[in-house]
Amino acid sequence: MKRLLFWLLRIIPAAILFQTLFFKFTAAPESVYIFSTLGLGDAGRISSGIAELIAVILLLIPRTSHWGAFIAMSTMAGAILSHIFVLGISVQGDGGLLFVLAVVTFICCNIIISQNINKFYNLLKTR
Repeated sequence: MKRLLFWLLRIIPAAILFQTLFFKFTAAPESVYIFSTLGLGDAGRISSGIAELIAVILLLIPRTSHWGAFIAMSTMAGAILSHIFVLGISVQGDGGLLFVLAVVTFICCNIIISQNINKFYNLLKTR
């Protein structure tokens, strides 16, 4: 059961991030609108997509899932704050779906990080 939960916590955010890559890399109107509104334009949209693609790959590899979770949680923090302070919860009539997906991804990644916090602490130790 614990192993299943471990995989679900990694697959759920990876799947969410992966399905949004299509919209970012193909310049879907909603994605263009979001990044234009934030003043980030195409460079911000593509950069965000690349960061999320790296996060997806790292999340699916057990040894690196904590790094994928760190990258994903960081990008989702930006997305959540953008929704709260600039875009609004609902963007172009999506009923808040993008916001909810960002929150779900953030929570899953937060759990992964908390389960692997010692790996981050080990980086701080001097030898």
